[in-house]
Amino acid sequence: MTDHLARLSATGDPLEALERHVDFEVFRPVLIEALRYGERPKGGRPPYDPVVMFKVLVLASMHNLSDERMEFLIRDRFSWLRFLGFQIGEPTPDQKTIWLFREKLTQAGAFKALLGAFEDQLRERGYKPTGGQIVDATLVSAPRQRMTKEEKERAKAGEAASDIWPDDPAKAAQKDTDARWTVKYSKVKTTKEGEKDAGLVDISVPHFGYKNHVSIDRKWRFIRGETGTNAAR
Repeated sequence: MTDHLARLSATGDPLEALERHVDFEVFRPVLIEALRYGERPKGGRPPYDPVVMFKVLVLASMHNLSDERMEFLIRDRFSWLRFLGFQIGEPTPDQKTIWLFREKLTQAGAFKALLGAFEDQLRERGYKPTGGQIVDATLVSAPRQRMTKEEKERAKAGEAASDIWPDDPAKAAQKDTDARWTVKYSKVKTTKEGEKDAGLVDISVPHFGYKNHVSIDRKWRFIRGETGTNAAR
């Protein structure tokens, strides 16, 4: 294996270049704060190192891979094992472990801080990837809420569910007062089956939920930031 890795290095392993330019230990404080690992039951397997798991997410993002595919490729690729610090035969993260790690970071709202730490490292090394910005918006559906006209008006005014239903905490816990209606515009084909030319017409589709925005650099494809709003904004 040592000779094989030496050959990979000789031909130019891009992950070694990534290691040289990015100090992944910088992310450790943010990861530890977000994950807040508690006391483990005696005999339970300790969690994987958070920096290693963050590097797993980096690989998945770079190659646009599912968690299931990541589980296989981590075991299959020598260069990935080296990048993550695993030896052949050691346990490696499975798809459920990868999914849970990502979910914990998402629920803790840690990705903004992680992106900020990454940007700081780029600036410290003299990089300024600002070749224009691309903003992509994704609509996230939410369950439609059944409310009276008065309750809807109070929700639109920004009142919390606990204020609208103070005497019914169980109902308030199930109500989403932040999601909003919006309209998504699209096109559909009007061509009948068997016809050659496809005519397109504009349609508007009502949508209830939230809108997530991700900003990336047009030239270098670095993620510059992410935000989430209700769909009406």
